[in-house]
Amino acid sequence: MAKSKQKNDISKLSFEEAIKELGSIVGKIEQGQIPLQDSLNQYERGTALVKHCQNILRSAEKRIEKIAEEKN
Repeated sequence: MAKSKQKNDISKLSFEEAIKELGSIVGKIEQGQIPLQDSLNQYERGTALVKHCQNILRSAEKRIEKIAEEKN
């Protein structure tokens, strides 16, 4: 159940919020500030954040393509 709540939390984030959180996760992992298990959990959340950002970008790209088509 915790994972589905985590996914729901991510789906509500804006692109900017997700990128900011992703940067924070990367910094913590790179600096070794957290134990291994927490690093793995953070890595898992980070990959979910990356997917979320990719989906937002794909959606934006489709909107731009649609706008460009309507203009022609």
